[in-house]
Amino acid sequence: QVQLVESGGGSVQPGGSLSVSCAASGFTLSTYNMVWYRQAPGKEREWVATSWSSGGRPALTDSVKGRFTISRDNFKNTLYLQMDSLKPEDTAVYYCNRARPFMVAWGQGIQVTVSS
Repeated sequence: QVQLVESGGGSVQPGGSLSVSCAASGFTLSTYNMVWYRQAPGKEREWVATSWSSGGRPALTDSVKGRFTISRDNFKNTLYLQMDSLKPEDTAVYYCNRARPFMVAWGQGIQVTVSS
C-alpha cells in the first residue's frame, strides 16, 4: 500500500527556518520524481518544488527560490523540504506526493505557520 506521511513543520517567526519530511512507503522513492505542494487558508493547493529521480537540478516555484531546498534520501525512502528565511505568506499546509502522472492520494499534510 502506497503511503506518504509528512512530519516536522510547526511555528516560527518571520526570517526563521523549518524543515518538513515525507516518509514514503509501498514504493521505491528513487524511481519517482517527487513534489512538494502547499495550501494556504482559502487558496488552491499550489506546487512548490520537484525533486527529480535522475538527480537533476531541482525545480522550485519562483516565490521560494533561494529560500527553500528540496532533497531526498533514497536509502531512507524520505523526501525533505528545508525552508529558510520564512515569510508569513509561506504559512500553509505542506504536502508531498509523487509527480504527475503518478500522483497518489494526498496525505494529511503538515502545518507550517510563520507569524510574529
